[in-house]
Amino acid sequence: MEIAPTAKPPVCRIMDFGKFKYEQAKKQHGARVHQRSMQLKEVKVRPYTDKHDLEIKVRNVRRFLEGRDKAKITLTFRGRERSHMESAKTIMAVFIEGIKDVGTVEYPPMMEGNSMIMIVGPKSESQKGKKSAEQPAVAAVEGSTAEEKGKGNEQTQTKDTSGGG
Repeated sequence: MEIAPTAKPPVCRIMDFGKFKYEQAKKQHGARVHQRSMQLKEVKVRPYTDKHDLEIKVRNVRRFLEGRDKAKITLTFRGRERSHMESAKTIMAVFIEGIKDVGTVEYPPMMEGNSMIMIVGPKSESQKGKKSAEQPAVAAVEGSTAEEKGKGNEQTQTKDTSGGG
């Protein structure tokens, strides 16, 4: 078998071709075993789904996203419910707010027939790393501004008390 045909002189090796084919098949099988296919899981809600039931549905979507699967949220309308789009948008906002730390919206809420559909996918590892790195920095900045505000209030209070006496 030729190993490096472009080399001067070309490099060849004598080998058992059956054994070579067997090893190649084993490598391909191992690659397929460790491969993870992403599934699309669906959660169905209605426009007047109760708050607690929505929390459970959001928890299920979070579980799907943490399992590295995509989730499809389908909000189905019947009859005159289509005239109440504001309730549908608030429900979708609840889902977006509930999954923002573990997932991202891949397909924003849009009407398709009698249903409003939104697809969310898991955040990549790099997105998760950015968020966790940014949060302490933001907290430190917010903490320092709060301390400065507190110092400023104390200074104004001392000026007020000293000026009044």
